[in-house]
Amino acid sequence: MASSKQLETRPKVDPRDEPSAEWGWHGSFPKTVRVMGWFLAFALLIMLIGNHNGNTENVWLIGMSVTVIGALLLDMRKRRTSWRR
Repeated sequence: MASSKQLETRPKVDPRDEPSAEWGWHGSFPKTVRVMGWFLAFALLIMLIGNHNGNTENVWLIGMSVTVIGALLLDMRKRRTSWRR
């Protein structure tokens, strides 16, 4: 059991700033977000197979998937080098 001295040293989070602090959670799902990002990029590229006539849709689908993949690669690089800084 934690002593009252340890509990006092923790910073208090104002529930108005973070509403989830009222019920004790204010984290994120980094691994899930990365997996869903790769799934989204793959799904966008799969949508290239379809019955559309023009290439406007293809340009947008490829552009959005390249943007998502770029963000994921940047995130991988930042996570890999964050401990070195």
